[in-house]
Amino acid sequence: MSELIDHIKEWIYKADHDLGSAKVIYRYLPDYFDTIAFHCQQAVEKYIKAILVFYNTEFQRSHDLIYLLDLLSRKIEISDEIYNKAITLNGFSVEIRYPAKKIYLSKEELEFAIKIAQEFRIFSISIIGITD
Repeated sequence: MSELIDHIKEWIYKADHDLGSAKVIYRYLPDYFDTIAFHCQQAVEKYIKAILVFYNTEFQRSHDLIYLLDLLSRKIEISDEIYNKAITLNGFSVEIRYPAKKIYLSKEELEFAIKIAQEFRIFSISIIGITD
């Protein structure tokens, strides 16, 4: 069981780094819309994957938050609110990292993206039951 908990904590650790990166970049380079949004999406992806590992649910390599939540919904109930928040971030995955896909987000939209990632952290920790 310890090995499983260690693996889950690794997912949380990596997700925390994405969330932390989004916060730092927002504070010092707020015009880096795509990078901030990308790190928020990546954090949520990893928080969901931590829960999937907790429930011993296999998943394919994917950045699609809806796919991951659909897998998770086989184990626990996922509210429409959680799905809607994931939808908000889902478009900020890998594709926006390339020059052809430019986004511009307002300060409020960036703050909301960070808030969503923070909420998914709380959500994942509460399900998994581990402490920091």
